[in-house]
Amino acid sequence: MIQLKGIAAAGGISVGPAHKIGREELTVPRQSIKPEEIPVQIQLFEEALIKTRKEIVALQKRIAVEMGQEQAEIFDAHLLVLEDRMLIEEVILRLKQECVNVAYIFSEVLKKYINVFSKIEDEYLKERVVDVNDVGKRILHNLLGRERKEFEDLKEKVVVVAHDLSPSDTAAMHKQKVCAFITDIGGKTSHTAIMAKSLEIPAVVGVEEATTKIKAGDILIVDGGTGVIIINPDEETLRAYQQEELKLKGITEGFLSVKDLPAVTLDGKAVEIVANIELPEEVPSVKLHGAQGIGLYRTEFFYMNRRDLPSEEEHYQAYKYVAEEMNPLPVIIRTLDLGGDKFLSQFEIPKDMQPFLGWRAIRFCLARPDIFKVQLRAILRASVHGKLKLMYPMISGIEELQQAKKILDEAKKELKDRGIPFYNDIEVGAMIEVPSAAMTADLLATEVDFFSIGTNDLIQYSLAVDRTNEKVAYLYEPAHPAVLRLIKNIIEAAHNAGIRVGMCGEMAGEPAFVLVLLGLGLDEFSMPPLVIPEVKSIIRSIKLSDAQAIAKEALKLSTGKEVAEFSQVKLRKILG
Repeated sequence: MIQLKGIAAAGGISVGPAHKIGREELTVPRQSIKPEEIPVQIQLFEEALIKTRKEIVALQKRIAVEMGQEQAEIFDAHLLVLEDRMLIEEVILRLKQECVNVAYIFSEVLKKYINVFSKIEDEYLKERVVDVNDVGKRILHNLLGRERKEFEDLKEKVVVVAHDLSPSDTAAMHKQKVCAFITDIGGKTSHTAIMAKSLEIPAVVGVEEATTKIKAGDILIVDGGTGVIIINPDEETLRAYQQEELKLKGITEGFLSVKDLPAVTLDGKAVEIVANIELPEEVPSVKLHGAQGIGLYRTEFFYMNRRDLPSEEEHYQAYKYVAEEMNPLPVIIRTLDLGGDKFLSQFEIPKDMQPFLGWRAIRFCLARPDIFKVQLRAILRASVHGKLKLMYPMISGIEELQQAKKILDEAKKELKDRGIPFYNDIEVGAMIEVPSAAMTADLLATEVDFFSIGTNDLIQYSLAVDRTNEKVAYLYEPAHPAVLRLIKNIIEAAHNAGIRVGMCGEMAGEPAFVLVLLGLGLDEFSMPPLVIPEVKSIIRSIKLSDAQAIAKEALKLSTGKEVAEFSQVKLRKILG
């Protein structure tokens, strides 16, 4: 019996035989071609790029529906590689100069790019070598006419063991016979780790010698909660972990048993548990997991990976569908939030040194009312088909709300002039995700019908931490005292003004923080559908008065780590 230790990437316990995946090295033979064959080779290359793009877009849509939009966005980097003019032009230039087959030329250019990325010191950029390698292999497979079927022929449940897993590999595991996976490399913020959580299978990454110490067929225990791996355990250890695995499954089933019940505390305080979505196709998952509405409908997907602007009718049909499907439950549509890590090619938005602080979200919309009004008119038109609300992202001051209100009034007038029906009194909210908004929440509350706290950005702006930079990722602390105090201030300002306040950032779906947020007075928790049953179960297991006492104690602590540990202890005590 051998024990290995790695980084806990996705919780849970699984036992199964090891299925090792070797590093795929596609060897492409060098073949000379005649100059007159160059156009044919260029056509082959272009067809491979088009086919690869179609595959990735289809994969994105499937992952968005089955696993969530955050996981689907991982493949945005792959699409950017496909649009890299420097790479494409280098392949075509070398093809003309060397007169050899395009598959060989592309494989050589790919190796060069991977080598360059591997030597970059920045950890975040270095990790993007996985994206380049992954999409490169897809293109090569299509150039060579080969198919990728790594997990489709599995006959039993296995633990996948690999040096590393690309996003495509991880996505291919979904609904296949994979009960856990282990990798030699990777960290908590790697794409592999992010996708493992959505797959809901245990995963341990960064196990430096996994592929050398584990043999194919070895029986493995994978504890995704502690990062422990046991190779060929004795009967007593195996029995103990199997009992723990059954216990965890029982807890999960317990969560699912309350998914359709209201989120009401033991002393009668009701809160709303709603879902975050990006695609209309996610609505069935929202219903399946017992959401009481949609608290964040992101709309950026209309604009991504296309060269033209979406029409008002495109917007309207999508919003109408979601409104009708969810009716009479509420749906909050967030207006366009492009910028930061999402760019539009047709607008040539400058990718400045601090894109998260640049021309984005409401700033972009106010600067381009022609584009903004297309979306606003579509939301208003769809409002007659259900309980729609709209909210503006990245509000930093009251002037922005007033400008947005003016443009909304113009959109209403345009619809009236056209004789198109809409709900005139649609509720309008503001996302509070900028420290200036958090500190002036009392002023902003007079201009809107509700608040929604976007903790992802609020945390990074408050703590000066770029959440996409692994070098400072350790400083990204949702439970930091400064963040908790800002949240408290926002909630109190909203309640004093008589409006409700929700939260649609990742923090709302973190079980460890539910008790604190409940105690601070949060009215609505919005999260990925998969998490809803667990959060409902937590809220139904505690009195509001006890949650308030927990929040009061948490606010006295000095560090985010202390708050997180304190919250975990309380959560374990409540859930047994």
